[in-house]
Amino acid sequence: MYIYLTSGTGEFMEQVKNKYPDEHMILMHGEGNSVLIHETQGKTVFATPRKFEVLDSVNELEDRGFFVLNNIPVTDEGRPVFEHRFLNRARAIEDEPGFIAFRLLRPINGDTYIVMTQWNGPHSFEAWKSSKAYNKAHAQREEPTGVRQQNIFSAASYVSTYTVAPKEDDEA
Repeated sequence: MYIYLTSGTGEFMEQVKNKYPDEHMILMHGEGNSVLIHETQGKTVFATPRKFEVLDSVNELEDRGFFVLNNIPVTDEGRPVFEHRFLNRARAIEDEPGFIAFRLLRPINGDTYIVMTQWNGPHSFEAWKSSKAYNKAHAQREEPTGVRQQNIFSAASYVSTYTVAPKEDDEA
């Protein structure tokens, strides 16, 4: 499975989405831009997308709610360590109220992985960040050898958040 991301104005992204009604696409709006997600087994219809392989997924992405994209630049040498840690995670997030879906995305071109979570709304995400499960999932890992491992990150991570606008018929 692959996820392709493209960004632009909300109006243009809406036109692209409407042009391909049979494709699984979700239009998200953030601060200053809109992003269109295309999740597919095959190729994308986007001209110049950011391309990712889905390494891990939980549930189907839905065309609603609040998306959090944790963008994590990882060195070439650090990729196996990073992937191993995420693929062997505790999975506590999956039981959190308001959680909808999860994707671990490996970049096809580039070094920035994306940990994508989908929530009912920002309040659900904030509640997760305040939970004991969050603290446990993000606790510093001690290396069994006692030796501190080299840094696997090539730059600081950053978070982008997006909201899926309610459908006009949902707003009534």
